[in-house]
Amino acid sequence: MSGLLAVIGKGKDPKLVKELSERMSHRGPDESDFHILENGGVLCHESLSIIDLKSGKQPIQGSSTAWMIHDGEIYNYQELKNTVLKNHTFRTESDSEVIVHLYEEFGYDFCNKLDGDFAFVVVDGDKYIAGRDPIGIKPLYYGLDERGRIYFSSEMKSIADQCKSFSTFPPGHYYTAKTGFVKYYKPEYEEVKNANQALDLGVIRQSLIDATSKRLLGNVPLGVVLSGGLDTSLISSITSRLLKEKGEKLHSFSIGLDADSPDNMSARKAAEFLGTEHHEIHFSVEEGVQILEKVIYHIETYDIISVRSGVPMYLLSKAIADAGIKVILSGEGADEIFGGHLYFRNAPSEEEFQDESIERVQKLFTADLLRADKTTMAHGLEVRFPFLDTDFLDTTIRIKTEEKQPKTYDGIEKYILRKAFDTTEDPYLPKEVLWRQKEQFSDGVGYNWVDQLIEYCAAQITDEQLAGASAEFPYLSPTTKEAYLYRSIFHKYYPQVSAAQTVRKWIPKWQENLDPSGRANAAHLKGNFESAKKGVTA
Repeated sequence: MSGLLAVIGKGKDPKLVKELSERMSHRGPDESDFHILENGGVLCHESLSIIDLKSGKQPIQGSSTAWMIHDGEIYNYQELKNTVLKNHTFRTESDSEVIVHLYEEFGYDFCNKLDGDFAFVVVDGDKYIAGRDPIGIKPLYYGLDERGRIYFSSEMKSIADQCKSFSTFPPGHYYTAKTGFVKYYKPEYEEVKNANQALDLGVIRQSLIDATSKRLLGNVPLGVVLSGGLDTSLISSITSRLLKEKGEKLHSFSIGLDADSPDNMSARKAAEFLGTEHHEIHFSVEEGVQILEKVIYHIETYDIISVRSGVPMYLLSKAIADAGIKVILSGEGADEIFGGHLYFRNAPSEEEFQDESIERVQKLFTADLLRADKTTMAHGLEVRFPFLDTDFLDTTIRIKTEEKQPKTYDGIEKYILRKAFDTTEDPYLPKEVLWRQKEQFSDGVGYNWVDQLIEYCAAQITDEQLAGASAEFPYLSPTTKEAYLYRSIFHKYYPQVSAAQTVRKWIPKWQENLDPSGRANAAHLKGNFESAKKGVTA
């Protein structure tokens, strides 16, 4: 929805702070503004208008002395205004404004009342609070400069050269000068032993429909990413049904190297079945290579799988934004919730399967969510993730692991999700799409993309450079020429040690080949799906 930057403390030139904020003007192409605080700090906001297109300008003042900036969407804002905030007078129609009023009503303890995707800062005189949503859907960084001023920013690029140290703000936490970091999100599913709930396919189905429905909030054109895989196809199917009830047609978008790429072929089948207005994007390996630097600059990571998938996502996001769409729904999260990555088939025990699933959900903000948010926001496009709705997480993660990893179906990934939507009457998807094997986005756009990208990187880096990688980059030292090239580009824009330390590598478990591509797993394209398809209805 936007980019926020807060500098709290005296002496920082407001004009400079405004220029720092404009480094992420791509996040908010509709409007840019700032407010100089009484204590000398500065709040800046780059706005992408989604809800209140006329009066929702930020920073927003509360009822008295408090001011706030916010990135994201609060889906229950109207409910909050009608209940716990019914005695408050609002200046705007923006969903964001409820945050400052919640602070006025409850002090620091209000984050659990928010249902949405958010990063925010509220400043009230010498007091302040910053918070991030439970899963880390919206990015947020914090840092300190030489004079002890604290910074909060949606992207690292606005503060990296201003702070002596900085880091990623942890999801599910808020921070105040008085309390430090406080973990407010403490779901029961974080304990492995709590995976004790019986399977109810109808509840899974309705919970995902509800999660998708609330994410249609807004007064701007909306679309879906439709890769043709299970996750995006289900979200597209549900969204299409919900829009049809309003007499609206859904725009869907896929990308691949050509019309015969795995994702494009499957997406066409799904789009034809759903009746969406489908847009198919093609790109060449050469085009992808040409924007490597731009993508790494925007996504602010050198993680291999994030870069591989970030390039096609960046190109797809541009095409979506050029089509006039401002909000897009996508399928991130399902693989982590249901053990969908192919290496989950090799989990040594149910407990380790569940533990890995929980950890992958908790670490999504370091990889898939970071990549998805920043590639879309690079083009002023907001992305939303129904699978990561907290109610849906509560419903699904605590299901007994033996139900998620059925031995009788050859360990087929995301089996119960497929089964929940494999309805005989009024089917959600064609069988061949519903039961399509997992393809990671970087593979599904066309296998040649990753293969030729690796070849390109190898041609750019000498053996001598790679041999010296551990001395040149002592933190998470690159071990392949591909990794070395990405790290070198990242270092060009973000040379600070703190910047390198914000990155986490995504490495699959329980397989010999540690390349993050799904094709590195021995189960790729070898799963016996036919037995699972037969007679499976809900």
